[in-house]
Amino acid sequence: MSLDDIQRHLAQAQRARQAGAPDQARSHFEAVLALDNEEPTARNWLGADALARQDAPAAAMHFEIACKRDPRERSHWLNLAAAYRIMGDAERERAALEKTLDIDRTDLLALVRLAELQEREGQEAAAAEHWAAVLALSSGIRNPTPEFAAVLDHASQYVRDKQQKLVAAIDRALADDLISASERERRRMRTAADAWLGRRPIYANHCEGLHYPFLPADEFFDRDQFPWLDELEAATATIKAELQAILAEACEELTPYISLPPGVPENKWSGLNKSLDWSAFHLWKEGERFDQACARAPRTAALVESLPICHIKGRGPNAFFSILKAGSHIPAHTGVTNVRSVVHLPLIVPGQCEFRVGGETRSWVEGEAFAFDDTIEHEAWNRSEQDRAVLIIDVWNPYLSDHERDMICTLYGAADVERS
Repeated sequence: MSLDDIQRHLAQAQRARQAGAPDQARSHFEAVLALDNEEPTARNWLGADALARQDAPAAAMHFEIACKRDPRERSHWLNLAAAYRIMGDAERERAALEKTLDIDRTDLLALVRLAELQEREGQEAAAAEHWAAVLALSSGIRNPTPEFAAVLDHASQYVRDKQQKLVAAIDRALADDLISASERERRRMRTAADAWLGRRPIYANHCEGLHYPFLPADEFFDRDQFPWLDELEAATATIKAELQAILAEACEELTPYISLPPGVPENKWSGLNKSLDWSAFHLWKEGERFDQACARAPRTAALVESLPICHIKGRGPNAFFSILKAGSHIPAHTGVTNVRSVVHLPLIVPGQCEFRVGGETRSWVEGEAFAFDDTIEHEAWNRSEQDRAVLIIDVWNPYLSDHERDMICTLYGAADVERS
């Protein structure tokens, strides 16, 4: 065997291929095999030539020899898988594709072919897993060819269909248990299942200030943690009447909720800065009681003072009427500290007013109060043609003990003294 002769025939075969002379190329490749019966380049080309002539068994024979001689070349295994596919030999096709992926787990064509094979074989879960891998690896391809775009469309639809089947199966399996579960258990289980199935994320606390560790990151707190909500709701008509009297008169206490100092760079609050699109009538602000404002809503003020509001000198509570103008949006944001909870009592609620905390969106309902953790991302919409009004009150996080509340106040107090 002469290596020079082999290289000469391979070079001549390559030129013949480029010149569009397949018969001449075939002659040179066969001459190579006469010198080295397992030469992989010649075997691979002759296998491809056999496939083009629809002779899959001959093609498989050539590719098998090429793979034996050069087992780290992915293209040989891919071509062998193609021959087995035409022959209808699913097991050997799978083995060849897995050999390709053993060499490179990111081989896109091998993943496509394996997903197609598993789909043909009715292996839905495995096919969906590999179609999902195809979609992930293809995410950076901006302008796929029409043929590959069709493959990606099929992959997307297949993954969606499989996900919907999984969701339906889990919903059926949990249906009876959810009916008998408590509201707390139901909310937690649904959220866990939805997050696991990719229907929603689970949001963590993000505190701009003090983050008190190991408290449950609950989007909406369970109602039984606030037994006084019934009392608050019972006073809805009285509180609403006091607010309407305030709104009926022009008053300087109704101010923009967002008021940024000069020189602050453009940010998410710029659209609401010094705007009455989101305004507030403060009864308390950062721990300071506004006596004049409280005098205009005396029953509301008295009721608020009877609640376990979050008293932290210089910081809390905040208690105010929040007015969101028609067509306005409060962008997604997070609060200062999770030692507090925020209570909403809806007072004036036209339709199309929604409030999202983390992965759950609710519509306000007049007279139905709720509490949430404002250090979990939240936002609000008023898509109606009327203004929306809510009473907002800071209270302590229900998971804190009385002693923890005292220590938190001590912590803040010591810091304020040291910084003064």
